[in-house]
This record gives sequence, C-alpha cells and structure tokens, in this order.
Amino acid sequence: MKGIRLRDIPSFIRTTDPEDGMLEFIISETKRAQKATAIILNTFDALEHDVLSALSPLLPPVYSIGSLQLLLNNVKDEDLKLIGSNLWKEESGCLEWLDSKKPNSVVYVNFGSITVMTSEQLVEFAWGLANSNKTFLWVIRPDLVAGIPRCKEWGIGMEINSNVKRDEVESLVIELMDSDKGKQMKKKAMEWRKMAEEAAASSDGSSFQSLNNLINQALLSSSRN
Repeated sequence: MKGIRLRDIPSFIRTTDPEDGMLEFIISETKRAQKATAIILNTFDALEHDVLSALSPLLPPVYSIGSLQLLLNNVKDEDLKLIGSNLWKEESGCLEWLDSKKPNSVVYVNFGSITVMTSEQLVEFAWGLANSNKTFLWVIRPDLVAGIPRCKEWGIGMEINSNVKRDEVESLVIELMDSDKGKQMKKKAMEWRKMAEEAAASSDGSSFQSLNNLINQALLSSSRN
C-alpha cells in the first residue's frame, strides 16, 4: 500500500516486536489464507486496484464483490430483499433527521470499529465539532475502517494529529465544509460513489462479474467435486 506508515496500522498490531502475540496471530491467519479456496473482499476494483493487484499473485483467487449493499439492489426475488448487510439494526430516525437538513450541510462523524480514543481526546474532538458551528451526525458504532493514507490517495480525507485538539478539529471541519479544498473532496467522493454504483449495478460491473465468478469458480465447482 502506497504511503503506509507504522502509525497508520491499527494500534493492536502497531509494534516493532516480532514476537508480539497479536502480530503473531495476524501473521498466522495470513498464512492460513494462502490455503483458502478463495479470498472475498467487500471492495471494488477501481477503489483499491493497487492493493488487489499486489494480493492476487500471493493468494488464492481474490474476488472483490463490493459494495455488498449495492449488489443487493440487483435482487429480483421479493422474499430475498429482506436480506441486509448491516451487523446492527439501522436507526431510521437518523435518516429522517438528515432529510430535514439542507444538502451538504451536515458533517458525518464515525471513528470505525477499531479506533480507540482517550476520554481527553473524545472531549477535545466533541468541542472542536461544537465550536465549528456546523451541524453534525456522530455515529457511535463500527463502520468502514479506512486509514488516512487511502483517504488522501482517494482525495477524500484530511489528516489530524493523534494528539487531537479542539482548535484543530474546528479548523478542519470548517475547511471541509466551506473551502474549495472541501468542495473538491466532496466532488471526488461523488465520483467514487458513481464508480461503486457502476461496479455493482449491472452484469458489466466489476463487482457483479466477480460475484458471478465466485459462484461459478469457487462455490459451484467445489460442490460438483
């Protein structure tokens, strides 16, 4: 991965000790993955092409079938439309609240599933959001886990010091919402959204094709054997 730094790695394996227990576990699981029939990833080719290209020669067939929720739009059977990809029950109240706001006026805040913050960092971040005077939606639940190097490469993120201070949070939120740089990031995010939809929308999409290949090459071929 281009631009990856030690500080970008999740804290539970951010170590220089080769005998660290969690690091040994991750290495062990990685070796086991080489023996798998297939590797299935919830992403799409255009978004992480360099990573997928690097993994493919090293692992069993890699199938990028994301975004899963967009693939669900292709389901024709009404009974199967009840199937979802969320691990937690969705809160429709958030969507109703968002619908009451003007487009591009709300800051979405989500720390993902593995981020750990001290109480002091949490307070500083909260005050930074409040001081920006921007409307925000703060989701306290696991979601997409994405490192800053990828966000910067995709053109949709700005980095903040790990020793977070409210003034810096306030400044970055205002820059994101009001500056030309922020507008460019929103534009880029919409471009990625379009590519994600195209990947999953039809039989020509890369994720749609990968899903078909997964079924035919990995699942059905195994059942025949």
